[in-house]
Amino acid sequence: MNHKTCLVIGGTGGIGRAMVEQLVDSTSEKESRQVFATYHKNVPDFAAENLHWIPMDICDEQSIKQAVDVIRQHTTHIDWAINCAGLLHTATQQPEKALRQVETEFFLQNMQVNALASLLIAKHIKPLLASACRSNDNPAVFATISARVGSISDNQLGGWYSYRMSKAALNMGMKNLSIEWSRSLKDVCVVVMQPGTVNTQLSAPFQGNVADGQLFSPAYSAECLLEVLSRMTAAQSGSFVDWAGESIPW
Repeated sequence: MNHKTCLVIGGTGGIGRAMVEQLVDSTSEKESRQVFATYHKNVPDFAAENLHWIPMDICDEQSIKQAVDVIRQHTTHIDWAINCAGLLHTATQQPEKALRQVETEFFLQNMQVNALASLLIAKHIKPLLASACRSNDNPAVFATISARVGSISDNQLGGWYSYRMSKAALNMGMKNLSIEWSRSLKDVCVVVMQPGTVNTQLSAPFQGNVADGQLFSPAYSAECLLEVLSRMTAAQSGSFVDWAGESIPW
């Protein structure tokens, strides 16, 4: 039996929670799963024998390092690491519709959560990915949830300065990482993924413009994303794909 160890960062969000539930439940006769998932403040009420909840503040590098140190106490390797954490709006700030609404603090908060966090997580998780048993057809995975609005060539509407720019920065960072790791960490697939428009707290204020049938449940989106990841090869590292596995232009 294969044994796969997965880490979901942002395991309490809509997509993250759905991924955790599906990874925990997908143990089969062919493959068993050990799942680590992170939360920010409150320990989630969802428990399972093969699930470990770990606190992590993705805006604090020391907290990221401490979380990885805790994981090391339980396992020697990580096969899949998936960052589902993201920021679009806060209790007091909405995405900017015009330049006059751009504010430094909100902009930097977007950059910290959406762009920098994945780099810092990759920095500290690399040794655990390096210890994974892997090949081109069965690579270790470092995946991050991005957004189609982070595509520069796809931008037809403008607006959402902080979110668009932070996701574009994330995409560049992960592309950079894929190139570096192709030299120093073979058979690891670095991928950024667009989950579709998902019925979560993040998208709640903006669902009015979503076409019928295009608003996904977290469970459906998570299922699609995990299926795409299961088919990825190391040769596809540096990809930007949607929930169906289709390539998105940078």
